[in-house]
Amino acid sequence: MKVIAFNGSARKNGNTAILLRHVMAELEKEGIETEMIQLSGSKIHGCLACRECSSRKDGRCSQKDDMGNEYIARMAEAEGILLGSPTYVTDVSPEIKALIDRACLVARANNGMFRRKVGAAVVAVRRAGAIHAFDTLNHFFLISEMIVPGSSYWNVAIGRDIGDVERDAEGLETMRVLGRNMAWLMKKICG
Repeated sequence: MKVIAFNGSARKNGNTAILLRHVMAELEKEGIETEMIQLSGSKIHGCLACRECSSRKDGRCSQKDDMGNEYIARMAEAEGILLGSPTYVTDVSPEIKALIDRACLVARANNGMFRRKVGAAVVAVRRAGAIHAFDTLNHFFLISEMIVPGSSYWNVAIGRDIGDVERDAEGLETMRVLGRNMAWLMKKICG
């Protein structure tokens, strides 16, 4: 079993990546392979609403000049998808938004290719707005017919400067519980 994680932050190894790694560490303890893709610096465009994915039905977006199709293919190959984003004006980063918009349409156009995968969201926040960002990521999972594990609280941790989230004890515990719950769920579903 494998979980593919996407860090949607402009900071490659910032607070969002730190939180994702805490979740991934718990998954790895349970024997689940993990990999993180950093969207920072990678080229990914937003959806063009061209609907070519619906007419071609080849599991790919019509756009070929960025990393979108590679990321969508990696999501399709994994049993679990972990999405992380910082909070930008009470929502997700533009990079993760571009990924989920395109992946959602491609998946729906191709017989629900993410159906019954396990998906979880992680959000880093400086002060406020994280719940809306968290909802945005969870809406992607739910409309894609994925199964979302819970945790001991919302999957959010507080920090501004790189590493600040390491001082949010409750946030880190939430990430660890999420990782354990995600592993348990994946083992039940994927056997």
